[in-house]
Amino acid sequence: MSTTYPATIASPKAFPLADDDLTSQILNLFQQALLRKQFKKGANETIKALNREMSEFVVMAADTEPIEILLPLPLLCEDKNVPYVFVPSKNALGRACGVTRAVIAASIINDETSELNSQIQDIKSQIERLLI
Repeated sequence: MSTTYPATIASPKAFPLADDDLTSQILNLFQQALLRKQFKKGANETIKALNREMSEFVVMAADTEPIEILLPLPLLCEDKNVPYVFVPSKNALGRACGVTRAVIAASIINDETSELNSQIQDIKSQIERLLI
């Protein structure tokens, strides 16, 4: 099931940007995590999850205006050794998080008992390969 996302004008600062396949995997994971309450949405909640060392990985929207409001997140992710990636659409990220509003940042949080762990680790390794 290949879904194409609307063409967005991504900032060159939005690196690494997930391709269509990885984007759909990430958004599907967020929809599954919605039922288990295994993610945080919004820049402030994402920062709190990073500081509390709960984050598995962080997803940010490349079409955020201005993109500079997200720029502290990659630095914090690197400090905490948490992989991060940009997806093309904040609206698609919001829908995957179960809200009607746009979401500019979200984080999958760790839960040892979750059945999503294998999917989380797979996506996490794909994101880490983009960062190399």
